[in-house]
Amino acid sequence: MARVYTPKQIEKYRRQKYLGVLDKSTKNLYNLFRNENSTYEKYRAKFIELKKELDKFDDVLLTTDYSKRLNNYIQSLYIKTILNDDFTSEDYNSIKSIESTNLNRLQKDKKAVKYKKSKHKKSSVEWEWFC
Repeated sequence: MARVYTPKQIEKYRRQKYLGVLDKSTKNLYNLFRNENSTYEKYRAKFIELKKELDKFDDVLLTTDYSKRLNNYIQSLYIKTILNDDFTSEDYNSIKSIESTNLNRLQKDKKAVKYKKSKHKKSSVEWEWFC
């Protein structure tokens, strides 16, 4: 018997897939920027491939601030480096370290939001019955 999914379940699934593709894209771009042997041609081919995957999820609603910023960053980087006809290999080599720093900062923002000290603290109410 085939399972019937609700629209809410389908939307949640698509959002999770999109966030996975976003994370994959940022990791791939970060590795390309950090790799000394990467060329503009490799970067261009990989980024176009990643962008095609992202474009499959254009209608997904992003709710978190981090995911919105990440999506905007990837969109602006694509416009600046791929759609710009004046962008050259020399330009790519000059922005590699800057863009890897930007991606690293975005990842740090993700981790900062994810980690909360309060969830690791035990409240005194929970431990009162031991006394």
